[in-house]
Amino acid sequence: MSEVTAVCVLLIAVVLDGVLGDPPNSLHPVAWMGRFVGWGRKRSRATQNSVRFLQGCAVVAGGAVIVATVGILIQIACRHFPHWFAILVQAAVLKSTFSVRSLAGAAGSVAKALSNEDLNTARHQVAYHLVSRDVTKLDASQLSAATIESVAENTSDSFIAPLFYFVVAGLPGALLYRFVNTADAMLGYRTQELEWFGKPAAKIDDLLNLIPSRLTALVMLMIYAPYVRRTNPAIAIWWRDHSLTASPNAGHPMSAAAGVLGIVLEKQDHYRLGEGQPLPGIRSLQQSIAMLWTTAIAAVVLSVAGLLMWRTL
Repeated sequence: MSEVTAVCVLLIAVVLDGVLGDPPNSLHPVAWMGRFVGWGRKRSRATQNSVRFLQGCAVVAGGAVIVATVGILIQIACRHFPHWFAILVQAAVLKSTFSVRSLAGAAGSVAKALSNEDLNTARHQVAYHLVSRDVTKLDASQLSAATIESVAENTSDSFIAPLFYFVVAGLPGALLYRFVNTADAMLGYRTQELEWFGKPAAKIDDLLNLIPSRLTALVMLMIYAPYVRRTNPAIAIWWRDHSLTASPNAGHPMSAAAGVLGIVLEKQDHYRLGEGQPLPGIRSLQQSIAMLWTTAIAAVVLSVAGLLMWRTL
């Protein structure tokens, strides 16, 4: 794929996401990835941790090989298509690996419910679209915080990371990243059943997100923080708090978001980012959506520049 073709694929994929959003689950490649992971999980009957770990490795390795091979075959097949059609096919596949519109829409639905003082709807939206934690006792500020945390983390996981791996390794790279991230989302829990079975997906996901999570934080700090005139305090809070989360990566975009928005982001008994700042509210949540779009646009520009440079090396 030439650098010009890659740029066209990327830009059209972003437009498709902005205009159309996500396809139905029955047609969504990520849903197919999830079914494969679920299939592997159902067939794990082992009781020994070492065997569970090896089975988890097999599921991640098998799925990664499959999706990367599909990406390679699509790129090869597209060489025989008319150029415009090849670009559209690859753009549609790339679009399936990320989603900004759905993430912004989910956060917006929470903001709308909170604006209407409808906590039950807000809790439902947060639990259904954004987080896996128990939200039944969260108040309005805590719901805002949970939503902002999800927006910040998913700015990396659901957009910047797939773009990064597309720049580095084309469609196979973007699809492989999306599979591993999906496997981690489904298996990366510290329960008796999944602690060892999900460990391979969790560790590989951590590795793949080392660079994108830090890039996301830097883009937030360099692009959106100056707009809200919080560059210096935002950088200070990111530097101080990025290591407070259990994840080696999630703390980077979340602490950057806390600094840029000038708020505290807390998950009780886990972390408190932005200590010394006020609790978030609806305005902070609305600002986080604007930050998401601003960061996404900046990431597209950087990705285009990266493609033009990377492919010419």
